[in-house]
Amino acid sequence: MSFEAIALNAAKSLAAIIMATLWEKGSKCLGNFSKNLDKKTQQTIFTASQQYIENYKERHGILKVLGMREPVELESVYTAVQFLDKWDIRRFESLESLEKAYRENRSFQPKNCPTQDGLKVANEKQFLMVIGCPGAGKSTFLRKMGLEALKGKQGGFAHECIPAFIELKQFTSSDIDLEKAITEEFRICGFPFPEEFTAELLAKGKLLVLLDGLDEVPAKVVNDAIAHIQDFVDKYDKNRYITSCRTAAYRHNFRRFTDVAMSEFDSLQIKHFISNWFQSEIDKQMGTAQKCWELLQKPENYAAKELAHTPLLLTLLCLVYDHSQNFPNNRSVLYRKALRILLEEWAAEKRILRDEIYQGMRTELEEILLAEIAYNGFEVDRLFFTQQEIVSQIKTFLAENLNAPKHLDGEAILKAIAVQQGILVERAESVFSFSHLTLQEYLTAQYITDHYKISTLVSEHLTDKRWQEVFLLVAGLMRGGADELLLMMEKSAQKYINTPKLQGLLNWSHQATDGSEGKFKSAAKRTGALFLALARDRALELASALNPNLTRVLEITRILDLARALNPRTPTRPSTPTRAFSRALTLAIAQELEAVKIFTSVNFTVLIARLEALKAQAPDFNQSYKVHQGFSNRVSLTWLNALKLNPDLVCLSDREFQSLEDYLYINLVLVRCKQAAMRVSPKTWEAIEGRMLLVSGD
Repeated sequence: MSFEAIALNAAKSLAAIIMATLWEKGSKCLGNFSKNLDKKTQQTIFTASQQYIENYKERHGILKVLGMREPVELESVYTAVQFLDKWDIRRFESLESLEKAYRENRSFQPKNCPTQDGLKVANEKQFLMVIGCPGAGKSTFLRKMGLEALKGKQGGFAHECIPAFIELKQFTSSDIDLEKAITEEFRICGFPFPEEFTAELLAKGKLLVLLDGLDEVPAKVVNDAIAHIQDFVDKYDKNRYITSCRTAAYRHNFRRFTDVAMSEFDSLQIKHFISNWFQSEIDKQMGTAQKCWELLQKPENYAAKELAHTPLLLTLLCLVYDHSQNFPNNRSVLYRKALRILLEEWAAEKRILRDEIYQGMRTELEEILLAEIAYNGFEVDRLFFTQQEIVSQIKTFLAENLNAPKHLDGEAILKAIAVQQGILVERAESVFSFSHLTLQEYLTAQYITDHYKISTLVSEHLTDKRWQEVFLLVAGLMRGGADELLLMMEKSAQKYINTPKLQGLLNWSHQATDGSEGKFKSAAKRTGALFLALARDRALELASALNPNLTRVLEITRILDLARALNPRTPTRPSTPTRAFSRALTLAIAQELEAVKIFTSVNFTVLIARLEALKAQAPDFNQSYKVHQGFSNRVSLTWLNALKLNPDLVCLSDREFQSLEDYLYINLVLVRCKQAAMRVSPKTWEAIEGRMLLVSGD
């Protein structure tokens, strides 16, 4: 049904509620109007009802945020929200237990935390307090509940109520009057005697009072606002109420209200939101929503997907994708935009930049402060901070910065950042973290580039996978070029090829592939050879980064039935040559011969014949382990001899395997940093790629 048809029915329902209420009250309320509500009176009420619905739709039924060129209807992109069900982060006994729980799934919300449908809860609870972080969708939820109530029986709200949406930020002085504010909503639409029938609607419990943004009331009058709301609810307790407040600002002092916390968007909700966002005919034809969703699932975009759990930042991702049909390779651009939204744009749109903190604390200065806090924590592997620690850092920052405002204090700055911007979030009593680990990683990278700590980053964190995202962001932030970073990484990587066997392996991969006919770059060929020799998945990742086409044929080498038939009891250690043989045999049988062209002198036709002959000699499953091990060794030697690879070179110690893993990982991050960088010299990269997987001096 079109909105116009719904609006017509809604106007009839709204008018019916009003007229029924006035009919009960009679001439005392109607004044000069007849007691029987003549047709003229009825038409006046119906016309005013239509105007009320139109006003609500225009003011609260559309979204236009973050510089959107055109507004969109809230109904068209709305995704049903979930509330957390009886989950409280304060259950954690210590910072250590909080850290452990977070690291398990990179989220402050447990994976299997029970949730409840938002509309269902709103129908069940007469007094509802919705709390959540900035951009979590609190206001959108309240607006949507109003739209559902306006639809009457055709909507999802189960109670016969007229919604009255009040933005609490309008109350800037102690002269707070909710009844007057609601009356004004009816007056501007042309309802007769709005004071009288507003009072009567409230007395009869016919309103759904939506009080949005308790946190946006100026601090100097917030106590008066809370007291007035409490008194108003007590006086008109037959109505239904939904109030919203940011988590950090809520004081848990609304006696009648049930507190519920907004749940993060899960994957299904993210997909649904994206599907709703790209609903134009051309988007449907092009499959834009599906493409956007699939791109977000790729490993390189995992940090971007972390932002997508917040509706506000998911909106940013949709706008970015809509503009370019892709997410930027330079992820630092995306995260900087997300940070600025929380620091500046969102606060400006919500009109909350009235506190004295913002009169002296410029956005750039605040960003520098946050970067210092982020780096100091990340450096020692800390994601959570006590209030005392943060306040101490803020005070030191102000004292040591000649141009920082001296009239501000640490407590006030922390409160403003936590309450109004939500970049630092109070997770438990006096315990804070960044709202997204992605933002802490970005700010850490910003601190490193601002303070010229590139050499420290490489020397101390190059093989620590926790720092991989920071490396990529640093590369993207180096606007003068990331050449220095890449060269440092390349030099450090050579330190891990530190035994004769590892050096022999690299030399073999070069000799076995140099001058082969495959249409891949030399570094990709060497990586592919290492993968087929050792079955190292890290080599497969590096091959993918260097040349996706080579990866496609290498991935065909996953173990199939023939490989299992040859080696039913082969030890499962992932580094054994036998596993490499199994993958390569699968490749050959699948006739994906392009991959084997990375080698210069391997006769795969002869190899396949020998392996097929061995298959016929495979021992029965019930034979001894010693028999199976002997057969496995024969298979491995057949494979290694075909590759002209000395078997001793693949018999690595655990330490050598780890060194090789670290070496391949560094080269993988090196390639990804090149891809993430704003600028890299072609000459520098050509030289680095030419030396990749070669022993230094070759």
